Amino acid sequence: MSEHAFRVTSTTLADGRELLYFDDEPAYVSGDCIRELHDSRRLPEATTESEMRQDPLTGQWYVYAAHRMNRTFMPPANENPLAPTKPGELPTEIPADDYNVVVFENRFPSLSMHMEVPEGYAREVDGEPLFGRRPALGRCEVVCFTPDVTHSFKDLPYERARTVVEAWAHRTEALSALPGIRYVYPFENRGKEIGVTLQHPHGQIYSYPFLPPRAAEVAERAAAFREMTSKDLFDAILAAEKASGRRVLVEGEHFTAFVPAAAKWPVEVMLMANRAVPDFAALTDEEKDELTRIYLDLLGRMDRFFDGVERTPYIASWNQAPVGEGRENGRLYLQLYSMMRSPGRMKFLAGSESGQEAWISDTTPERIADRFREIAP
Repeated sequence: MSEHAFRVTSTTLADGRELLYFDDEPAYVSGDCIRELHDSRRLPEATTESEMRQDPLTGQWYVYAAHRMNRTFMPPANENPLAPTKPGELPTEIPADDYNVVVFENRFPSLSMHMEVPEGYAREVDGEPLFGRRPALGRCEVVCFTPDVTHSFKDLPYERARTVVEAWAHRTEALSALPGIRYVYPFENRGKEIGVTLQHPHGQIYSYPFLPPRAAEVAERAAAFREMTSKDLFDAILAAEKASGRRVLVEGEHFTAFVPAAAKWPVEVMLMANRAVPDFAALTDEEKDELTRIYLDLLGRMDRFFDGVERTPYIASWNQAPVGEGRENGRLYLQLYSMMRSPGRMKFLAGSESGQEAWISDTTPERIADRFREIAP
């Protein structure tokens, strides 16, 4: 496979946030054409005051970002902030009148580096050592997959989807190098049913100054498994799923797609790297090629899962290894899942799931796998 050609162009928006164009069209790759870099809006300098507090009962960190209460919510078509800026129309977050893929710092971030941390910052709530407190120093980015608001990721041609994969790799490497970052998390929420506030096809990347609970639990389990067996937990899972074959959907040279034996969502599939690759930035070109093809396949199946449902609401959750300590205890894998349990009906996280994190499923992993096979392309 040949290397995927693309060009990255960086600029600064009117309030100081960074924006990057990822272009794969030949005229832009060669530099013969250049995207518009000037943001004509008058915006106050980007600044946030997010904080984190630690739950003394669980040790988990929670982020508080009160400024997000006023973020953009389901704007009319002529005020879509993720659309290109067209002549004679309101300027958007993207200065150019067209684009391939764009990444920029979120205007209403949960975590931000645009924050002044004063000397003597109170690292305890009310002076109580039980209640730890920290500034929420991190970075949240928006990834626009296409300028076409009517499309979804699955509608992207292969070359454009491949550019998105390159954007994830580029940003993973850059964000991992920021001071204090412990975890980089690309994801996509799709569908108003799960709370999406902008219908334009886009994803996000969060870079956390702590290990989120799932990442921490996975790393802990992987470390304990290696200590007990001298084996890699991810390799063991792949070997067990392949040996069974009951839930395997796609077995590629570099990636394997399967419904996990302990899938908890009504619709769920996992796509895992076959080798111990920690994150997007560590993928080879051949691995990126195959990942793109399989991912597009899975997204297509997701939208065919329910009869009569044109666009299944889903979350695409890209798990990566921790940054720094514990990196050997993680691997790149996707959790693609939906809360929809039947056409038009959602699974709600009620008492057992929400209150105690004790999951009760309305189906079985084997039934999910059977349905995914029925709707294969």
